[in-house]
Amino acid sequence: MIVHPRGATSQGGTHNMYQQAGSVGQDEPMSKPLYRQVADTLRAEIADGVFGPGDDLPSERELRERFDASRNTVRQGLQLLVSEGLLNSSQGRAYQVRSHEIFVLNASKFENLQFSQREDGDSYDNEVLHSGRQPHQEFRVEMVKVPQDIAERLKVAPGEQGVLRFCRRFVDDTPWSTQATHYPKWLVDAHPRLAEPDDIEEGSTRYLADRGIEQIGYHDELMTRMPTPEEARELQIGPGVPLLIWIRTGFSTDKPVRCTRTTFRGDLNHITYDLGDLRALTTRGDLH
Repeated sequence: MIVHPRGATSQGGTHNMYQQAGSVGQDEPMSKPLYRQVADTLRAEIADGVFGPGDDLPSERELRERFDASRNTVRQGLQLLVSEGLLNSSQGRAYQVRSHEIFVLNASKFENLQFSQREDGDSYDNEVLHSGRQPHQEFRVEMVKVPQDIAERLKVAPGEQGVLRFCRRFVDDTPWSTQATHYPKWLVDAHPRLAEPDDIEEGSTRYLADRGIEQIGYHDELMTRMPTPEEARELQIGPGVPLLIWIRTGFSTDKPVRCTRTTFRGDLNHITYDLGDLRALTTRGDLH
């Protein structure tokens, strides 16, 4: 390690939790650029709890003195940690360790009507409320041409009209995910509430099941990528935070009936699945 955090006093009596670095490269070969050594040291200290979630890092001036480095070198190291999603950066404020309030979603139970009652309402609201937190959703419903990748999953012709139900979802007023569900026109014609601009109080899965369209199987796809500028704005994502994309196609006995693309903030969500006999897990009391 280049330097070791310990209680020390800087000139003027101001408390400083670090010993001055001297020359960062003196004690070990210069195998890495100096800005990477700065980033590696701070990253390790964040992992070790020297700086916890929400804590401010020392000022750039203090870090320059600590690492005997130029302002540009220190900023390069800090920006590397921003790009990794470890730090928040805003003009005029100190770099801050990013806070992560994780929401755990059990994907194998989500939307499964065996685990909810009609009065429980929307699956997402139900999951958030059961976690002791407050849900909120912003809705948009429109007729659109079904995108080609969705059309392939729904087995309809590309460009065919369908309904898109889109919502931006919040947990405790923080944007957590977006959900875009496409329904084929044949299904909307038979069940027109899918095209209404309001939330379906009992949830769309139960609404369809009550009308004989029960989704008896799901095909799930999971992937990660960095957000587009629009997605970063919608979810208020800072630099370095990836997305988790969850595409679920729901099937009745003979055909797909909807395709849902959920876009999660990668820093605030934890997805679990339960498969097989989990009696050994439940006896430990840690099944989500």
